Amino acid sequence: MSTQAVTPQSVDFSAWYNEIVYKAGLCDLSPVRGCLIIKPYGYELWEAIKGGLDRRFKATGHQNAYFPLFIPESFLKREAEHVEGFSPELAVVTIAGGKELEEPLVVRPTSETIIMESFKNWIQSYRDLPLLINQWANVVRWELRTRPFLRTTEFLWQEGHTAHATFEEAEAETMQMLNVYADFAITDAAIPVVKGKKSDREKFAGALYTYTIEAMMGDKRALQSGTSHNLGQNFAKAFDIKFLDEANQLQNPWTTSWGLSTRMIGAIVMTHGDDKGLRLPPTVAPFQLVIVPIYKNDDEKSAVMEAVGRISQELLAANIRITVDKREGVSPGFKFNDWEMRGVPARLEIGPKDVANGTAALARRDVPGKEGKQFVPQEGIVARVQDLLKSIQANMLQQATVFRDANIHDVNSYDALKQVIEAGGWARGWWGGTGDDEARIKEETGATIRCFPFEQPGGNGVCFYSGAQAEQVALFARAY
Repeated sequence: MSTQAVTPQSVDFSAWYNEIVYKAGLCDLSPVRGCLIIKPYGYELWEAIKGGLDRRFKATGHQNAYFPLFIPESFLKREAEHVEGFSPELAVVTIAGGKELEEPLVVRPTSETIIMESFKNWIQSYRDLPLLINQWANVVRWELRTRPFLRTTEFLWQEGHTAHATFEEAEAETMQMLNVYADFAITDAAIPVVKGKKSDREKFAGALYTYTIEAMMGDKRALQSGTSHNLGQNFAKAFDIKFLDEANQLQNPWTTSWGLSTRMIGAIVMTHGDDKGLRLPPTVAPFQLVIVPIYKNDDEKSAVMEAVGRISQELLAANIRITVDKREGVSPGFKFNDWEMRGVPARLEIGPKDVANGTAALARRDVPGKEGKQFVPQEGIVARVQDLLKSIQANMLQQATVFRDANIHDVNSYDALKQVIEAGGWARGWWGGTGDDEARIKEETGATIRCFPFEQPGGNGVCFYSGAQAEQVALFARAY
């Protein structure tokens, strides 16, 4: 761990991010280019994300399964649009056991194709539907430019895959899972996201429709934080999946897929972090509270540690995630800075005077300096910490929401959009342009349509780019 100063966000946000994820102990460099070692602190953050999502998946009737890492190359070729979308990113195994393989195996970039092969065997009748499967796995996409958690050659994620009897049921599933992602992002990660539909240019390869949650990072860039896809009957037809409906007619099912990855760790870092390091929302923080004992000699240590032990047991019994910093030979100031870097939401300091007075100093990470610190009685400490953690969670969401809303600007001309994008904000405007228009805007400004938000002003307007009549507004931003 290091308390060494980091590059300020205002100087170089990218450098700040790259320094923070290592200094805060989330990850380490890997000997394999583009891959990442996720350290215990970072993995515990991922486990909190995983746990929050998995509870929601199971509550909506989904079951976890696991499918092979290796996929026969011929499977990907069955859905032409899908394989075209992934071709540049594929890692392919051609030799195994010292021999050339009869058919190359693709290292899983996503599992639609191999799961559809199983669905073909599992689905015979309308009684087998809906089929609701999720898998927690790693995937490999051969990235040229990588950044920790945001874009790596190998990453962890979940991918849901479902099959339904009708388009309407598949669409309802797609929307339900997008709402699950949004609820997790807002409620657990304290990230205010915009729910919306992707443009045809930006949708998932092989999908009818792609829906997304978009989040604004601390540098005002957008991060696609979770996606849900209505795949129509494309994959079902490609893999010859058929079922007998209630009228005894053969039909192709309608399928969906949806995924959220370790990119969410990057989203949490970049939404909430400051120049002192991480700021983690209490709901997902590996440690919600750090206790720092303060003493100068063995007599003081004995009394302080006795109080620390008693308070620790009370907090643990209330399921508050705590750690006690017992490191010797390190000053309290160093410890404070260290845990601020690691983003622990709250800190409890106990010294000899606190023992004598039955008090403790309680500091919150989201409010810096003396303003965020108070002296509290040791008695009733559990309820006080619980209330503080709720307050921190709500305040972090509020801070991120105010920041996001202040940086979304309505535009009614292309010049206005260029000004907003150049200044680093998000531009919202009526859109009636074509895919080629989108491509030109991306080439000229670096901005893409992040989504057509579900929250629309209603009515219609004039497209800021083409001048055509438009029925919806789009959000444009530069993105990770």
